[in-house]
Amino acid sequence: MAGSTSHIYPKIIKRMYAIKHLFHIAQDRQAVNAALSTREGLASWWAADTRGTGALDSQLSFHFPPHASMEMQVVALEPGLAVSWQCLSGPAEWVGTRLHFRLDENEGKTRVRFAHEGWQQMDDTYAAVTFSWARFFESLRQYCQTGQGTPYHAPAVAAQ
Repeated sequence: MAGSTSHIYPKIIKRMYAIKHLFHIAQDRQAVNAALSTREGLASWWAADTRGTGALDSQLSFHFPPHASMEMQVVALEPGLAVSWQCLSGPAEWVGTRLHFRLDENEGKTRVRFAHEGWQQMDDTYAAVTFSWARFFESLRQYCQTGQGTPYHAPAVAAQ
């Protein structure tokens, strides 16, 4: 093509990053799925103040006062297999990211493959969120295996 400069100026592609975790839970997929796709389940291991139903195309909100709140849209829901959300509002770094939970059976346990995709950079926030997901996934495991998770609760206000 005469006069084209596309060979001189290649397209710039913005690199995106993902947080990934892989872990096993000694519980069947249906129970793990319920913990990932219902308000009651999510409030039992991630954010005690969780609002919404978890139904496909619905919105879930998660509140971590005084730090942050996030609104997610449920964009995929395959019972016993997968749950995906897109972050609609919350901390700037989270907005537009997608969260995927994929479930399968492995050696009599439920294997969870998690990806939190769309991070713009691998900075301190990325590192802190990576660490926090690991902590909350242990809460998820405990909730599914024992019925007792350790979700985020708002700090108690001291009586004056």
